[in-house]
Amino acid sequence: MASRVVVLDPTESELAPLVEHLRRAAGGDAVLRVVSDAEGLDELLTTWEPELVVIDLALGDGEHDGLEVLERLRASDEELPIVVAASRGDVDVAKKAVAAGATDFLVRGDRLGDRVSTQLAKVRRVLRLIDDKRALARENLVHRDAAAERYRIVTRSPAMLDVVRAAERVAKVPRPVLVLGERGTGKELLAHAIHAASGVRGPFVAINCAAFAEPLLESELFGHERGAYTGADRRVPGKFELASEGTLFLDEIGNTTLAFQRKILRAVEYGTFVRVGGHVELRSRARIVAATNTDLAHAMREGAFLADLYDRLAFEILRIPPLRDRPDDVELLAHHFLDRFVAEVPALGARRLSSRALEALRAHAFPGNVRELKNVIERAVYRDGPDEIGPEHLGELHPRSDAGGTFHERIERLERELIADALRRADHVQADAAKLLGLTYDQLRHYVRKHRR
Repeated sequence: MASRVVVLDPTESELAPLVEHLRRAAGGDAVLRVVSDAEGLDELLTTWEPELVVIDLALGDGEHDGLEVLERLRASDEELPIVVAASRGDVDVAKKAVAAGATDFLVRGDRLGDRVSTQLAKVRRVLRLIDDKRALARENLVHRDAAAERYRIVTRSPAMLDVVRAAERVAKVPRPVLVLGERGTGKELLAHAIHAASGVRGPFVAINCAAFAEPLLESELFGHERGAYTGADRRVPGKFELASEGTLFLDEIGNTTLAFQRKILRAVEYGTFVRVGGHVELRSRARIVAATNTDLAHAMREGAFLADLYDRLAFEILRIPPLRDRPDDVELLAHHFLDRFVAEVPALGARRLSSRALEALRAHAFPGNVRELKNVIERAVYRDGPDEIGPEHLGELHPRSDAGGTFHERIERLERELIADALRRADHVQADAAKLLGLTYDQLRHYVRKHRR
């Protein structure tokens, strides 16, 4: 029998006989609650998990009839057993109730006790089916996550959840996916998640296109034949070949030359390629996932990226929002990384983040996004300090540029963030940092001196 029952009775009396019969039929261990309006029902459903909700067709919530309340409830929970009660039997009305999402239809009146007992027996069978379905879903999730747990995406951000749902939807479609996002947002993590959800038999193979000079990149991707160039003493397969029947992740595709883009275009479009130094056309069935933090629209306008290649890669475009646009994820990810690093080294003990540390993290701009947050937490965990991690253990953090203040104060904060970010990326080589920002060396030195005062 259902052991947690809610009855919506706006009159607080008219459904009293029904409530009493429900209480008797459900047994002494059951908990039955009566609410008088839709607001009370919504509030109860957020804090309690009933196994059955009973709504009267005519009474509804006092303002809307039972069918309207039913449709709203069903839209928020596809599985919750909902019984619609009516003062008399009517086949057409019963059909409407079931069509609107009712689990069953109960007629009040004579022999109400018998009808309630029969109804609860039906609900018990429904609950058993729901439990079996959920158990199967959990089992499938365990099997899937056994291979993909490492690539689990931790988020509660609505925008990021939309990206994850889109990735799951496109995972089964063997077409290219283009992942866009700032550095450190988790583009490769999303690519791994797509691969795991796709169910393909082949491996996940990744290559950072920005890490190789063009001739070497061509060899890395297409492979080479023996004697193709000095030192090529044997045939070596490339990433396209190794990833066949799997997923090939082309990271930083926006940082390649036009000449290389023309070479890779045919492989992306048709899945065919020729090894360096070879003559035989080979075929790869690798699914392509490409990623970049480059503004490809701007690059195409400037003639730095092939529109044809963009069209081939952009069968589906997934844009990962930066961490600054996902404020709810900062604390969630901080605790996730903290738990992970502590689990790796049990000797560290029970480390925890203080409220002031969390406040500092939430206020930080995170130009390096999730990767930067991970590194901040990792350093704080492994430092020799107290169990409670305070803001002083997090290193140098800067408040968000949108944290308030006058126009000039906010501009100065943004300048500090940009300079600090560029110096980190350039390993504090100021000449390289200046190039990253499009500044001269003297201009960068001016900003460094300005913000050290």
